[in-house]
Amino acid sequence: MKKSGILNRHLAGALAELGHGDLVMVCDAGLPIPQGPRVVDLAFRAGVPSFAEVLDGLLAEVVVEGATAAAEIRTANPPATRLLESRLPDLALIPHDALKALTPTTRLVVRTGEARPYANVVLRCGVFF
Repeated sequence: MKKSGILNRHLAGALAELGHGDLVMVCDAGLPIPQGPRVVDLAFRAGVPSFAEVLDGLLAEVVVEGATAAAEIRTANPPATRLLESRLPDLALIPHDALKALTPTTRLVVRTGEARPYANVVLRCGVFF
């Protein structure tokens, strides 16, 4: 039995299957998720787990070489903007509709319980060497 890191077996297993260049969407509770990508739904109640908790847990275990979020986050959700910019210095911003259009191309979607708008980011996996 694992004693640290991500304990959710579905999420830990999905992360172990990722490779270089794979995309992972970390999203709020309201983002529409199309058929296609594997989904690990962590949402329990509104706000639980938070976008920040899930993002920090993923960043502790996954190498990220790039990230993309919706430009609308800057005005609609300043706390999430500060979080993303502090954790992902090379963050790219695109229109929200363009970000949603990326969702079917992701390998994994991790749904949080976040209930604030635009708390979504696509992470591009890197390699540790």
